[in-house]
Amino acid sequence: MAVAGTLYTYPENWRAFKALIAAQYSGAAVKVLSTPPQFHFGQTNKTPEFLKKFPVGKVPAFEGEDGFCIFESNAIAHYVSSDELRGKSKEAAAQVLQWVSFADSDIVPPASTWVFPTLGIMQYNKQATEYAKEEVKRILTLLDCHLKTRTFLVGERITLADITVVCTLLWLYKQVLEPSFRQPYGNVNRWFVTCVNQPQFKAILGELKLCEKMAQFDAKRFAENQPRKESSKKEKTPKEEKKAEKKEEEKKPEPAEELDECDQVLAAEPKFKDPFADLPKSSFSMDEFKQKYSNEDTLKVALPHFWEHFDKDGWSIWYAEYRFPEELSQTFMSCNLITGMFQRLDKLRKNAFASVIVFGTNNDSSISGLWVFRGQELAFPLIPDWQVDYESYTWRKLEPDSEECQTLVREYFSWEGDFKHVGKAFNQGKIFK
Repeated sequence: MAVAGTLYTYPENWRAFKALIAAQYSGAAVKVLSTPPQFHFGQTNKTPEFLKKFPVGKVPAFEGEDGFCIFESNAIAHYVSSDELRGKSKEAAAQVLQWVSFADSDIVPPASTWVFPTLGIMQYNKQATEYAKEEVKRILTLLDCHLKTRTFLVGERITLADITVVCTLLWLYKQVLEPSFRQPYGNVNRWFVTCVNQPQFKAILGELKLCEKMAQFDAKRFAENQPRKESSKKEKTPKEEKKAEKKEEEKKPEPAEELDECDQVLAAEPKFKDPFADLPKSSFSMDEFKQKYSNEDTLKVALPHFWEHFDKDGWSIWYAEYRFPEELSQTFMSCNLITGMFQRLDKLRKNAFASVIVFGTNNDSSISGLWVFRGQELAFPLIPDWQVDYESYTWRKLEPDSEECQTLVREYFSWEGDFKHVGKAFNQGKIFK
């Protein structure tokens, strides 16, 4: 019986990717909670309720439907994997564990030392960075030699070894391994590209763009990420300074909480420029509607509020349908496909709302949904990161005053109705809020 449960994390956590990709292969039904209000990183994971289940308070953390709780990404990935991913024989299982350990002990440290300064979350140290580059070369050489006569790290099929090492190499391939640097490691490149282009990987990672130019340390960005210190309003006398120093010593402030490398990456995420900032001000408050939708009756409260306040000049409504229903197999995997899309659109939340539904049964299903966007055009082309999934759908703009639009809004927002345009039974749904 396949594992089922909830994974707590934050958006784009590469450690969580290991478990999510493994679940794509094994058939485990993993629900992801990564954004407010369901999960607020830095707050939810510090509550007594969370710490009772996961004493360390780290993410990712997994809670099974049977109540089983586990933390640490490698352990979670192992738990949601199939026997084939873990290694069918005793020897294969040991080899998988070998590469999983290798990723943490040999790849993560130099990768962090090299990549983090380019993300503005660590001070640049030339000597440390040069040493890290040499370590990365050593690792790539070792992997290249191993993969010279192999398609995958262990056996003839993808295992948890491949999933783990690929996820650990992600930041290197995205940030610093420019074509000239990675060129000598053809076997590694072939293996990496093969893996990330598998449907199970793409369902979680999307289309991965390899580094074109090696990222460098950005001193300005690093300075912006440092905590600001307020300057004193007046000069202190030597006596006042001595008194202040003594008082500071007595105070003994608690040390700041240390973040692991994943959390540091999240904390130092580049500041986001709102592509909707130049649009005329709208009278429709998406936040206000979402509060109604989340907390009150959909048909009696949320929908009347929506139509009473909807600004058809400042917002638009679109119907979307998945282009390739023949490729859909298990319905829970289709739901994971939608979840992955929503995760990659996290920064669009304030300017969009969507209800996307899977209709039908295993091997006979379809995906369609209704989207509300700020402005009169599709929002996806505004930001490259938003373009990963949208071309897999057909998009049709609806006229808000039409009977068709009114019906679709009612059915998709409430998950109730005839859905005559679909012709298949309602199965599962996902809401982007």
